[in-house]
Amino acid sequence: MRRRTVSPDRREAGMVTAEAAVVLPVLVLVLAAVVSAVVVVGAHLRCVDAAREGARAAARGEDAAQVRALAARVAPDGAVTAVVVAGEEVRVTVGASVAPLGVGPAVGVGASAVARLEPGVAAG
Repeated sequence: MRRRTVSPDRREAGMVTAEAAVVLPVLVLVLAAVVSAVVVVGAHLRCVDAAREGARAAARGEDAAQVRALAARVAPDGAVTAVVVAGEEVRVTVGASVAPLGVGPAVGVGASAVARLEPGVAAG
């Protein structure tokens, strides 16, 4: 009687499934972390842009309500804008809370921009 041998490929046939079952959750977590980082960085950049736009508008002499409205168009949803005029400078600060994956804890992002008032614009 011939002895039947099992080829090495046949013995390891289930290993690919086991390895995939172990690696797949890790890949999903890494993907979620990358997506979260991109969302947070994007929101931060929107805050930076909103603060800059607001500071430029305030330096030109726009009133605080118009500056806030302009910043709100650029900023992430739910952002808060503060406008402070001190001396010959104006500081616009934009802050927001962002839930990276739409659920879970929110991350605070924000930015400030300072601009010098244009000549002829009254401080205060």
